[in-house]
Amino acid sequence: MALSIVQALDWAGKTLALSESADTDARVLLCHVLQQNRTYLYTWPEKPLTEAQRQTYESLVHQRAQGQPVAYLTGYREFWSLKLKVEPATLIPRPDTELLVETALSLLTVEDRTVCDLGTGTGAIALAIASERFDLEVTGVDKFENVVELARLNAQDNDITNVQFIQSHWFDAIAQTTFDMIVSNPPYVESDSPYLSQGDVRFEPRSALTAGKDGLDDIATIIVKARKHLRLHGWLLLEHGHNQGASIREQFAHAGYQNIHTYQDLAGLDRLTVGKRVSCE
Repeated sequence: MALSIVQALDWAGKTLALSESADTDARVLLCHVLQQNRTYLYTWPEKPLTEAQRQTYESLVHQRAQGQPVAYLTGYREFWSLKLKVEPATLIPRPDTELLVETALSLLTVEDRTVCDLGTGTGAIALAIASERFDLEVTGVDKFENVVELARLNAQDNDITNVQFIQSHWFDAIAQTTFDMIVSNPPYVESDSPYLSQGDVRFEPRSALTAGKDGLDDIATIIVKARKHLRLHGWLLLEHGHNQGASIREQFAHAGYQNIHTYQDLAGLDRLTVGKRVSCE
């Protein structure tokens, strides 16, 4: 007997019962298998799955039950207004990072023309900013060539042309370039954090997550190096962990930035710190 859409969702919900997002995961995976949107699931609840669709769906649900991130199973994640390809070599874009995009757009002036996104990964931040400001030239850099190629594909798929992606370890390949704004969601998790053994993070690349014992190794490097790549009155924006704000503000101040401020996410936790280059020193 063929399995209908509503029966498939009921089975998947029970199979994923231990997940906090069981129903959502079940719907997203079924939409992926059927190549339809969620409205289709509600409109045709009695429509039967083909045998091939049933087998594919059951395989995906079982993988999700074992902890595999939905984004890696479907191959994409929505971020901002974009649909982005993701791979196990990249972090999965998260809603919290939209705070970085929102803040960047609010701080950019009409005169600003160039933005750099360090450690761009899927290109999520760079593409979101570029999609809102067509007058900007946005550069995303990442250490790994395969990740850079993925970001380029995401730009092409979302028809965003005012962005370029370059293979570079931080500023190494753009040593002579300056920008009106530099943004980054760098690795900031402590190397021994219990967070690394929880949820989707278990399957994401450690190199994109951890940065030393206190999680601040890469952030410290960026804060120091970014000054010579920022034009006068340019902003540096860094996403970070909820317990790192005070330390990062201190590092910003020590490096000579001013107008330093930490923004909180929707949970009221420190998530983003910014600083402005106001002198030529």
